[in-house]
Amino acid sequence: MTTSTDLDPRRRLPEPSTLRLGPWRVLASWRGALVTLVLVCCAVLIVFATLGTGPLPVNPSEVLDTVLRRTDEFDFVVLDIGLPRACVGLLVGAGLGAAGSLLQALTRNPLGSPDVIGFDSGAAAGALVAMLTFGISDRTETAIFAIAGGGVAALVVFLLSSGARGTGYRIILIGIGLGALLDSVSAYLLTRSGVRESMEATRWLVGSLNSSDWPDVMVAGLGLLILLPAAIALGRQLRLVLLGPEVASALGVRLGFVTGATLAVSVGLSAVAVLAAGPISFVALAAPQLAARLVGQRRTPSVVASAAMGAVLLTASDLIGSRAFGDTDLPVGVITGGVGGVYLAWLLSREWRRRM
Repeated sequence: MTTSTDLDPRRRLPEPSTLRLGPWRVLASWRGALVTLVLVCCAVLIVFATLGTGPLPVNPSEVLDTVLRRTDEFDFVVLDIGLPRACVGLLVGAGLGAAGSLLQALTRNPLGSPDVIGFDSGAAAGALVAMLTFGISDRTETAIFAIAGGGVAALVVFLLSSGARGTGYRIILIGIGLGALLDSVSAYLLTRSGVRESMEATRWLVGSLNSSDWPDVMVAGLGLLILLPAAIALGRQLRLVLLGPEVASALGVRLGFVTGATLAVSVGLSAVAVLAAGPISFVALAAPQLAARLVGQRRTPSVVASAAMGAVLLTASDLIGSRAFGDTDLPVGVITGGVGGVYLAWLLSREWRRRM
């Protein structure tokens, strides 16, 4: 039997930060602000470490001199190769971390991630349709196909999981099945294309920053500029949803709108990441949980901290892939996929032990 105390939102709210500033709650917490700042500094240091090592090392002062146009000695190394790759890594990692934070809060499950529930697969299939079926090379048109593919995947998951009242496990299971189907569609498209096109598409499907350029930075930057504020705003609504549907509705949360908006923003962030760097696994899965542990808000979404953690994970993976194997420059998707497989196995075993 439900009593009045069960519906009292103050009884079940997580401990507040310090100042109530709506969607910027995580930045109002001293701990959240400090963690986010440290993560951002770590990501920048990793970028400088990447630029300062390898066959053509450039120290931080030379990078700044080149960016500020004080010298053009390192234009090719910094402006044509190093900085575009680093910027794409930072932006894509931040987008994946934010998307994972939203989906894990919506599904109330650590497996809620764009790469697990099929959003990345939908965006990749849409981009492959544009590139291999219609021969589209324009980034804007390809972006439209990628967003449409991810949107269709999200819509199917939303409808088959009974809309706004779908449980987290139902959303995840339907998403896994849909992702497998969309991966089959992508594989079929590869078999029906020419050798050169299929090789380029396969390399892109692995997830790589190797050929990143400034147009990729523009795509990722514009997408993040539009979608990250929306993700932060939704984080506050999801904080209330975590109290339960009855309490959230009593507090004025429109569950259907919040669910649909969360899926839409997550699809947008995933599609932008897929378009800029290809499908990259593990980052959206692990970044929100690692950030939540550092911030101390394990049951509430920390979108900003998750974005910063995603940038750290992706840039660190790129550093490992480009420097740890000698002359072989492994795509970042190979590193994240390998680490992510181990992490996913550990996560599943932990969830299984918890439910036994």
